[in-house]
Amino acid sequence: MLVAPLASPAQSAIHRLDGTTLTATQAEAMVRTTLATGNIPGAQIAILNHGRLVWVESFGLRNVAQKQAMDNDTVMWAASITKSVFATFVMQMVQAHELDLDTPIATYLPKPLPEYEKYKDLADDPRWQKITPRHLLSHTAGFANFAALEPDHKLHIHHNPGTRFAYSGEGLNLLQFTIEQKTGRSLREMMEERLFIPLGMTRTDMSWKDSFASDVADGYTPDGKLVPHTHRTNPRAAGSMDTDINDLVKFTQALLAGKLLNGAVQAQMLSPQVQIHTAHQFPTLAEETSEEPMQVGLAYGLGWGLLTNTKYGRAFFKEGHGDGAQNYMICFEKTEDCMIMLTNSENGEFAFKPLLEKLLGDTVTPWEWEGYTPERIRAQQMNEHPELAPPPPAKPQKKSWVRKEADKLKKHVPK
Repeated sequence: MLVAPLASPAQSAIHRLDGTTLTATQAEAMVRTTLATGNIPGAQIAILNHGRLVWVESFGLRNVAQKQAMDNDTVMWAASITKSVFATFVMQMVQAHELDLDTPIATYLPKPLPEYEKYKDLADDPRWQKITPRHLLSHTAGFANFAALEPDHKLHIHHNPGTRFAYSGEGLNLLQFTIEQKTGRSLREMMEERLFIPLGMTRTDMSWKDSFASDVADGYTPDGKLVPHTHRTNPRAAGSMDTDINDLVKFTQALLAGKLLNGAVQAQMLSPQVQIHTAHQFPTLAEETSEEPMQVGLAYGLGWGLLTNTKYGRAFFKEGHGDGAQNYMICFEKTEDCMIMLTNSENGEFAFKPLLEKLLGDTVTPWEWEGYTPERIRAQQMNEHPELAPPPPAKPQKKSWVRKEADKLKKHVPK
């Protein structure tokens, strides 16, 4: 059993990547100011130095109307951070020789993929037979993010598997489907067995648990409207996980300590599978390129984003984005310095760049590619919430002939 109590962080300084330090008091003041500026109701934040928890704190409210405070046990929606935890579980299967990364998923399915209702759209595209778990974990299978976002709402393979990066939640869900078909077991059951129970992650699950109800965070839209916490009943590898900051710290510490995977398997998970040159992560299929990703060696591993060439060494990271929540975590491998942020607001991304820079000293995350600049955040919010867009400026009305004549007369009135 891997379970161990989460040690309370000692009241020591927070060491930043550049060697400077912060006190907990300084860190708290920075966070409170940043959250207030960004109109972010609540957040949970943790920092690890050399793999050791040095600071963890919760801020603000989990429910604004009821004035319920956020605490470290408040259950949050992990959103797409789910993908990286799922990927770690998949690599445990690889380590146990229960799954091979380069064996086509067709080998593991009882019948051809298009014969399943959800995947019938692929019937006329034989390339599905070439898709492997490696493609799905590295977002190179060729899918858009989700079929529902396609113009015709159908699933398509847009490029040959393995040829380019295109972020896809659809791909992770397909890998979940393949594993469940192969094993005859639910993903929820398997991840509890291999990760959550052994690590003592009692506030984490791939679907809703009634025990969460007493301390759970609701979400908020950019303009502060309530997004009630969804009770997800169907586990989805792409983003159904509920968790809290304490449990994510347990997971991260176990990963850094080599308690979840052996050295060779973990190295494979965190090694580049595909280099990334696109200017932005979203839209998924956009072709525009920029220098920013190349400057930090941006790549994707198996379920994790990677920075392979920074002044602070290599790093692995994962974002979480969804209705009423924004999350981010990053770990620098050499120093094992990490920062984890969970927020209950779609404004949460406004805090990521200032807090990563101020608290961790992270100046190497590709902010523009991530969409963490104010301009990109606002553009994304307008796309997801068109009702927030300001109304177009009113056109000046033409003056009537009466008004024109009156204006002329004014010019001749003695002062």
